[in-house]
Amino acid sequence: MFVLVNLKTYPCDPVEVAEAVRDVNDATDARLAVAPQAAHIERVAETGAETWAQHVDAIEHGSNTGHALAESVADAGAVGTLINHSERRLKLADIDGAVRAAERADLETVVCANNPAQIGAAAALGPDAVAVEPPALIGTGTPVSQADPDVVENAVEAAANVDPTVSVLCGAGISTGDDVVAAGDLGAEGVLLASGVAKADDPQSALENLVEPL
Repeated sequence: MFVLVNLKTYPCDPVEVAEAVRDVNDATDARLAVAPQAAHIERVAETGAETWAQHVDAIEHGSNTGHALAESVADAGAVGTLINHSERRLKLADIDGAVRAAERADLETVVCANNPAQIGAAAALGPDAVAVEPPALIGTGTPVSQADPDVVENAVEAAANVDPTVSVLCGAGISTGDDVVAAGDLGAEGVLLASGVAKADDPQSALENLVEPL
């Protein structure tokens, strides 16, 4: 089970969370990673935690002020990137371009989408994984696996129908170990979460509770 912690722009200590991700990863069979803000990627990667970017743009080297270049993200220590998170929406052509840019820089990719139909479209672009995240549930503490399990099952089916090599992650409202187990029972191979760890008083305990049932 892959557990990817998105720190968004929450006022947490990214190094503290990264160290917790590293330590819990070493003590479990689950795979844990963390996605800090771009400015923190290098510091986070130096902890030894698997580090992801929150976004890359569909650009190459050149005149692209203010954009996130995949090669720069990789040079800073990231090994993967989120694309098209509901808080950083892209047009389809830009999602495709971002996936290609990430491939060029040897970054693993997770493309986020709102529903099974979008999951199918995202899977057709050839990312490593897709993540289904109904926007209404993000940050609520109510997991999609509980609120609408059909969304997860249908997303898994939609991705498999397009490209069975694309993994499906479950996001939105994941905060407990039971949520992670439920996501797996519905066919997801991982979870994408944020506030359950980034806002926790003790990130390491929060992560341990997430993976304990696995």
